[in-house]
Amino acid sequence: MNLALYNAPQSTCSQRVRFALHAKGLDFTEHKLDLFSGDQLRPEYLAINPNGVVPSLIDDGSVVIDSAVILEYLEDTRGDVAPMRPADPVDVARMRAMMRFVDEVPTPAIRVPSYNLAFLPHFKAMTDEEFQSLCDSKPLRREFLMKMGRTGFPREEMDGALGRLRRGVDRLAGWLTESGGPWIMGDEISLADLSLMPVMVRMDDINLGHMWADYPDVQDWLGGIRARPEFAPTYYHGSLLTEKYPHLAKLKAGSA
Repeated sequence: MNLALYNAPQSTCSQRVRFALHAKGLDFTEHKLDLFSGDQLRPEYLAINPNGVVPSLIDDGSVVIDSAVILEYLEDTRGDVAPMRPADPVDVARMRAMMRFVDEVPTPAIRVPSYNLAFLPHFKAMTDEEFQSLCDSKPLRREFLMKMGRTGFPREEMDGALGRLRRGVDRLAGWLTESGGPWIMGDEISLADLSLMPVMVRMDDINLGHMWADYPDVQDWLGGIRARPEFAPTYYHGSLLTEKYPHLAKLKAGSA
């Protein structure tokens, strides 16, 4: 079967899927989209994913979109290799509830500091007309970008996002305590770990790692993720914001 992944290096949702593909040792053709150049909004890509977001997986001509759906699809079709979904239906239900929490709370929250800290200079360089045109071209992100504007999210919005990220860290710590670790559901890594992984890596990259300073289990969990063989090919150079945006790397170096 021929697998093709349309994604972006820094996209947290893309990173989930890359990790799963590498964990299963699957050969795939990677198409890297430049989101700031608007690759995801070109007609040829919108024909694949009308939402104009990444990632999208094509499996022998069949299109699967949405990272959480893709992760489940890989278990449905390649679950015999490096399975990351429990066998017990009750455990599967628990895992999916965890994934739902991740997608509703910390995943959207990480976009706010990411945009304010990394992407804002790009938007500030635009004219009002260019920025409005960009917003109007985004099927799923228009309101998000409009709220941010060319001056960034206000302090209240940032504080709310940081609070949601804190709840995500607290929930992860609780899950690890309940399962006994080293992974969210116990001895074996699962899709719940993959769902939360990019948020935690991003938080650490943009100087928010202090949020789990009092949670050694969380630090061990993140260290375990990074030690896995599939981590390096997932996070190839340019996948971290500090690798792509020099101003952000300087901020991180200055706080070290």
